[in-house]
Amino acid sequence: MNDKINSIGEAASNAANDIFFDKTTSFFSWIKTFLTWENLFRLIGSLLILFIIWLAFRLIAKAIRRVPESKLPAQRAAIVVKFLRYICYVVIVLYVLGLFGINLKAIWGAAGIAGVAIGFAAQTSVSNLISGLFVLTEGSIHVGDTIIVGDVTGIVDEVKLLSIRVHTFDNQMVRIPNSTIINSNLTNNSYHNKRRWTVKVGVDYSTDMNLAIETLKKAPALCPTVLKDPEPTVWFDGFDSSSINLVVAVWFKPADFLQTRNDIHIAIKKVLDEAGISIPFNQLDVKIKNA
Repeated sequence: MNDKINSIGEAASNAANDIFFDKTTSFFSWIKTFLTWENLFRLIGSLLILFIIWLAFRLIAKAIRRVPESKLPAQRAAIVVKFLRYICYVVIVLYVLGLFGINLKAIWGAAGIAGVAIGFAAQTSVSNLISGLFVLTEGSIHVGDTIIVGDVTGIVDEVKLLSIRVHTFDNQMVRIPNSTIINSNLTNNSYHNKRRWTVKVGVDYSTDMNLAIETLKKAPALCPTVLKDPEPTVWFDGFDSSSINLVVAVWFKPADFLQTRNDIHIAIKKVLDEAGISIPFNQLDVKIKNA
């Protein structure tokens, strides 16, 4: 009985060894058939093509980064470089798949079906992505700009394909989807290099109008951040119930907004006080009758 078991074990072992040697021999035979001069040149050529694709991307990216800031803002250049990098990756993957004889038509078909499914599942993201392309190409927002979108006012920190990030004046981070920017009214206080601020001033009806206008024209000269070009102006704005209204308009750089706003109010009050011109305010007369 033991001799029979031993003979069966030896037969199984011999069979396993024969299968192993056959597979090993077949593998080395396949390696030998693969290691030919033709395949070697094909491998070298493929690596050379991949290197050329990578080198072309690096040269194009370097050229884009060297474009002056006035013609291509840094944030837009970064987006363009990132987009080209993705294209480079896709080209390399498709080329490698083609080398292995994979049917690219089937892949494109599957990608199309998957794209439709993903598009329905992520309509919001796709909408933000398309809106982001419009935001980037339109150039209405740049990093560092002070913008107003809906009830959000803040300074732009990042402009991306899906959203922009701003920090408010109380230092809170707010993420605004690009679709919201496209579908809403956007106010960019930093888009132009000059900005105007107007202050409505009411004077008493007994005031000489010429004196009031000449007095208010002195106020902008007391504000160091007010620009001389365009020149500050003062005009008559109409009659109110208890005052005659005038408007003082000054121009300044967007970065000087808060200082200019404070300085011009202080200056207006100072010149009016020096000229003896009063600003009317509501008064309440209380009469007490004895019972």
